[in-house]
Amino acid sequence: MMRAVCLLSGGMDSATLAYAAKDMGYDIIALHFAYGQRTEKRERACARTIACMLDAAEFVEIGLEHFKKIGSSSLTDESIPIDEYTEKGVPATYVPFRNANLLAIATSLAEARRAEAIFIGVQTGDYPGYPDCRPEFIEAFQHAIDLGTAADPPITLMTPFVRMTKADILRVGLRLGVPYEETWSCYQNDDRACGVCSSCHYRRAAFRELGLCDPIAYED
Repeated sequence: MMRAVCLLSGGMDSATLAYAAKDMGYDIIALHFAYGQRTEKRERACARTIACMLDAAEFVEIGLEHFKKIGSSSLTDESIPIDEYTEKGVPATYVPFRNANLLAIATSLAEARRAEAIFIGVQTGDYPGYPDCRPEFIEAFQHAIDLGTAADPPITLMTPFVRMTKADILRVGLRLGVPYEETWSCYQNDDRACGVCSSCHYRRAAFRELGLCDPIAYED
């Protein structure tokens, strides 16, 4: 069976991505990162649950404490408030160059495990303010993988959701039977979703667009 490293945060997009990779015939190596984010505990629990439900070959957790030391993001610095949904500029939740850090580690793991692919759930449809989610960045990182590894088989960076909206992703997940009650998207709380951060906003809007109720509870 083909193997793939799947970045699994425990959120809606990454869970759907892992189910999609499994549906494509890949044996899943779930890769989860703890970097001092506010909802780290809840995300970890959700990621482990999804990995278990997919019968993942391995669950690998990596700590990236340096992000908290670097700061400059409301996800890792509690003195910076989580901003509510906005379409303007780079949001305060942006973690500087995070995806490059995550993908570098994912590449190391994929090469060590002889995995053919790395799956990451980046998308530009709902998050235009995140520079490391753009297709151009993904193309550049694929070039770096090609140049900087001795991987056999070659490693392909898979981003099937990059040009999708959250509603598009939800449609894929519903078809695949993703248990969204076992996922967590809120940037601020790990007990009851705040309902107003950008992640909550797009998630709620996606369910509403499809005429459905999100199975997680929100503050109102």
